[in-house]
Amino acid sequence: MRLWALRKDGERCEVTVEDLWPHKSFLVLKFQGIETISDAEPLVGAELQLPRSERARLEPGWTYLSDLIGCTVFDGQRKIGEIEDVQFGAGEAPLLVVRNKERTAKLPYEIPFAEAYLEKLDLERKQVWMKLPEGLLEVNAPKNSG
Repeated sequence: MRLWALRKDGERCEVTVEDLWPHKSFLVLKFQGIETISDAEPLVGAELQLPRSERARLEPGWTYLSDLIGCTVFDGQRKIGEIEDVQFGAGEAPLLVVRNKERTAKLPYEIPFAEAYLEKLDLERKQVWMKLPEGLLEVNAPKNSG
């Protein structure tokens, strides 16, 4: 299996998976041509990427998180903003990093992509419809300095 590794320094290199095995709660990948720990060190923390054309078809109800980037998020009928990133934090649900260009605060919203909040996902129209708990968006609201 061929993948691309986007290293922390921004460089991208092609890697080929030679072998893989589980270790504790992780999956260990052995790449062709990487024989020592020193060889592997530049890849620590790299994001592994697969071209869209080579991705596996998902079962209905499943979504590649990368497909969410660029989608507009709505809370009911209220437009929240556009997803610019998906991050993994301390909780179970990944966080949608949502930027609203009209918002006075420069910080983006961080909204859990939890099934309990998701009403509808329309990837063709690039829309994510959610029903967010009262006050969730105010968590990122600017604080009064005074």
